[in-house]
Amino acid sequence: MTDPVRLAVIYYSSTGTVHSLALEAARAGEAAGAAVRLRKVAELAPREAVASNPVWAQHLSDTEGVPTASTDDLVWADGILFGTPTRYGSPASQLKQFIDTTGQLWQRGALADKVYGAFTATGTAHGGHESTLMNLATIFHHWGGVIVPPGYTDPALFQSGNPYGTSVVAGQDSSAALVSMAIQTRRVLAVAGRLNRGSEVPAEEFSVTDERRAG
Repeated sequence: MTDPVRLAVIYYSSTGTVHSLALEAARAGEAAGAAVRLRKVAELAPREAVASNPVWAQHLSDTEGVPTASTDDLVWADGILFGTPTRYGSPASQLKQFIDTTGQLWQRGALADKVYGAFTATGTAHGGHESTLMNLATIFHHWGGVIVPPGYTDPALFQSGNPYGTSVVAGQDSSAALVSMAIQTRRVLAVAGRLNRGSEVPAEEFSVTDERRAG
């Protein structure tokens, strides 16, 4: 019997929209038989900034029980989904700060060959969905990761309309995004599972002779 695929869902959410997507990813992962870690990254905003928005303050209080992400979660996982609200077309600084602590893992290749995906939320319909997801994909490229987007692999994804990763506009109907999140999660798990079952090919079989290089 093979071990279950290990999925880490690592996210930042200020008012709860991204949190709801992260919960759906965790639910879909568990339903698919994966071992799942749901982790939030630490809140970095000053207390006065959080207190100025009652919804933000309430969400922070409501999610106190969600474990905080560590780099060990990245090492443990076969597949990783990162979630973040969009901040001016880029990932939130809270998630970026967590990612910026992974330098030593990257240097020793510990983040390579894992399966990655991302999801996001914005305040407006054209508020940076794609740029935020593509910015995260750039990081996955540096890590040597295997990027698995939802694509248009299911008819339901034409409703959510984002092939790069699940996204939603805060305050609008999220039903299509939740369906997309479940599909994206299953795709990440399917590819991670195939990689886990594959046998390693000796590095010398990938070597390129000088004659080939010259060609």
